[in-house]
Amino acid sequence: MKRNYDRIAGLAAKATGDRATRMRLLVDTLWDELSTAGVSWVGFYLDQPGAPDDQRMILGPSRNTPACSPIGLFGVCGQSLTSRSVRIVRDVAELGDNYIACDPRDRSEIVLPLFEESIEKNPHAPCWGVLDVDSWEVGAFDEQDAEGLSRALTAAGFHTTAPACA
Repeated sequence: MKRNYDRIAGLAAKATGDRATRMRLLVDTLWDELSTAGVSWVGFYLDQPGAPDDQRMILGPSRNTPACSPIGLFGVCGQSLTSRSVRIVRDVAELGDNYIACDPRDRSEIVLPLFEESIEKNPHAPCWGVLDVDSWEVGAFDEQDAEGLSRALTAAGFHTTAPACA
């Protein structure tokens, strides 16, 4: 499905304020622009270092329905956080026990990790959370979505990895 990431990045560039404010503004922008383009949910999960692995990630700003929180490191969000890489899942049903089903209608997912600073400048920059986007459609996301979401995150002042997808 065609998504206008140029428009989204332009809107995201207007996000100002602290991290929490920019996360909320970006979630609202992504939801407003993508909810009619096959996206069923968008939100941030934030790492809680020191918490037990099954409670490491808590829900940050999100739209549109409630989501699971806390979640562990074994789901797609946890895999993205620990591998420090973009994760694209064509069909979540194929993940079996490695999938955390907050909404049983979700069929595909894309997750991008977020870093304290540019990993081009500091390859060991701490990963503080992820952006998670879900869809009720199988195969809803691809590398173009990874690139577009990465541009939107960067425009909003966040650091993510180059969209080499796993």
